[in-house]
Amino acid sequence: MPKGEKKKVVVIGVGFGGLQAIKKLSKEEDLEIIAIDKKNHHLFQPLLYQVATAVLSPADIAIPTRSLIGDKKNVTVYLGEVEKVDIQAKKVYFQGHSEDYDYLILAAGAKSGYFGNDHWKKYSVGLKSLKDALSIRTKILTSFEQAELAGDPEVAKKHLNYVIIGGGPTGVELAGSIAELSHEIVRNEFHTIDPGLAKITLIEASPRLLAAFAPKLSEFAKIRLEKRGVEVLTGTKVLEIDQNGVKIEGRTIPSSTVIWAAGVQANSIGASLGAPTDRMGRVMVDEFCNVEGHPEVFVIGDIANYSKGLEKPLPGVSPVAMQQGRYVASLIRGDLRSKKRKPFHYLDKGSMATIGRQDAVAQVGNFRLRGFFGWFVWLFIHIFYQVGFKNKISIFITWVWSYITFRAEARLIQDEIESNSNGPSTPN
Repeated sequence: MPKGEKKKVVVIGVGFGGLQAIKKLSKEEDLEIIAIDKKNHHLFQPLLYQVATAVLSPADIAIPTRSLIGDKKNVTVYLGEVEKVDIQAKKVYFQGHSEDYDYLILAAGAKSGYFGNDHWKKYSVGLKSLKDALSIRTKILTSFEQAELAGDPEVAKKHLNYVIIGGGPTGVELAGSIAELSHEIVRNEFHTIDPGLAKITLIEASPRLLAAFAPKLSEFAKIRLEKRGVEVLTGTKVLEIDQNGVKIEGRTIPSSTVIWAAGVQANSIGASLGAPTDRMGRVMVDEFCNVEGHPEVFVIGDIANYSKGLEKPLPGVSPVAMQQGRYVASLIRGDLRSKKRKPFHYLDKGSMATIGRQDAVAQVGNFRLRGFFGWFVWLFIHIFYQVGFKNKISIFITWVWSYITFRAEARLIQDEIESNSNGPSTPN
């Protein structure tokens, strides 16, 4: 490459994968990096459920993008939503602007997917963003207040019914956390109703919870959730979600708070590449995380289907995105030095999910942890991988205080209650 000529790398999405790629590429003086994201913050998604259940505040798990990479001289950050990628012309279009690129890293993530039942969005809320988490938090906290005002035991009962659909880590963590909030934390703060009578139902279509975990860990999670008062329905398909609640075979579960944690759909921008996609909208990539025929275009994280040499695609979890982000950055840096590319290999560092206070499951290969030791490891790992020193300290202090006092202090309903209203409006 001629001296003084810089290659331009456009990175779409500054989540786990995009951030790792940018950090590594920013060390290369011969590169100009353009980062585009429709959010102005990097989000630590694994702890979103704790914002949703009033344990943590949004600022505990999110940090402004510019504070992370804005001071790097060869990185320019734009806030905007990418509308189109012209893979032939090597152009990205966003917010009325366009950028050429020599390399493109698409790390735009995923959103909640309803398996073709998009009308269910109206009556449920997913958990993929801070907006979602705050919406869930408002729904839960408002439901206690509405039940307190109801006057009718049957109406109050509906307000205190919480249904979570999806028995993966997110669903399990939400169910356990809502159970602790209602059955323990706020139980003595209401006098007309007993929040301890709240009913939490976790629905999973497959035969067991936490399908990616060993069967014994799945069974342990189920037993511990049931001890916390959660009704666990496995092998149960949702037939309908409407204003009355959730319909399953044989009955309808009345609920005003339905949380969708059952599936995801890749960000639609992936389709604009014109490359093959799977049924979830993920872009099919080769062993180098490239779109076939385009060695300059990388797709990583939740928006990518990486299945080369594997029985099934890599899961949409943060370790995959982070490793892919570092990998593609290394390939680009290697290209500048005419190094031969080597295929991506994922190092599985294990899986974990917390069930509640002093309870979690974790596995790395054949190594298993559960109960208190699993919970302790879960705490350590989530503090370790949190971005930003301030956030690490803030979360640690909050967790210690919550453990000692058994309280959740982030119980703020941001919207004001209006007269002749059942509660604040909450976006779905």
